[in-house]
Amino acid sequence: MPSFNRRTREYFTGYMFILPWLIGFALFMAYPLFYSLFMSFNKVYVTASGIETTFLKWENYKFAFLSDPHFLEELIMFLKSVVLLIPIVIVFSLIVALMINQPIRGKGLFRAIFFLPVIITSGEVVNELFAQGAATIPIIERYGIIDFLDANLSPSWAAPIIKVIEQLIIILWYSGVQILIFLAGLQKVNKQIYEAAAIDGASPWEIFWKITLPSIKPFILVNIIYTTVDLSTNSLNNVIVLIKENMFKVETGFGYATALSWIYFMIIFVILLVSIFLFTRKERLEFKKS
Repeated sequence: MPSFNRRTREYFTGYMFILPWLIGFALFMAYPLFYSLFMSFNKVYVTASGIETTFLKWENYKFAFLSDPHFLEELIMFLKSVVLLIPIVIVFSLIVALMINQPIRGKGLFRAIFFLPVIITSGEVVNELFAQGAATIPIIERYGIIDFLDANLSPSWAAPIIKVIEQLIIILWYSGVQILIFLAGLQKVNKQIYEAAAIDGASPWEIFWKITLPSIKPFILVNIIYTTVDLSTNSLNNVIVLIKENMFKVETGFGYATALSWIYFMIIFVILLVSIFLFTRKERLEFKKS
């Protein structure tokens, strides 16, 4: 009985902590979310007397997959870019976090330097940087790497790879959060494990693969999820730009735009579920064996 009471108190305390979020979600997010789902099945007219809808069943979704070539083209381009960008961002963030985690002076300054672009680079700032050519890599243009890729790869893969190269500097600027997450994970690893491994004669490479990498595996998953969400909501994302354009077109309007948004959301949601499933598969198998 005492354990049951303690467990009940723990559950109650946990629900009390998340209660403000649940109330805020119910008041400010649940209704707009379900109303947008309702709008995706309708033709929406914004008139002087208010919003009018005409029920179309699945016509908006059918049009997105069967009749709108721009949406599928941009969506496939985005998915290919994500496949290329996520490993780049994760590896770059991990390397920077490993360097900052070393016993050096001014760790706080380096953390602030890498996190500063995340704060100051709004959509307008990024667009202006692109207009001034700040995102370009001179060595790539000097040696004609983009022309080489365009001439030797199929158009379906040349376009996303070139897009990744053109946006690489901006994407790396957005890696500040991932670096801090990796730093938090690295600082949680017990230093005595490193000392014991060094005494046993393990090389730094072996320590990284056998100790550091397994210890920060949960943080890698967190960064994959965060990076996927960040890329999918980024102002440079052409899918979001396309959804906004359809929102204000007379022939498509809010109904079709919300249908595109829900398709886009479900695809991102499936990607996240697959990532979590693959990353936690080994742990679940070990748990079942035990």
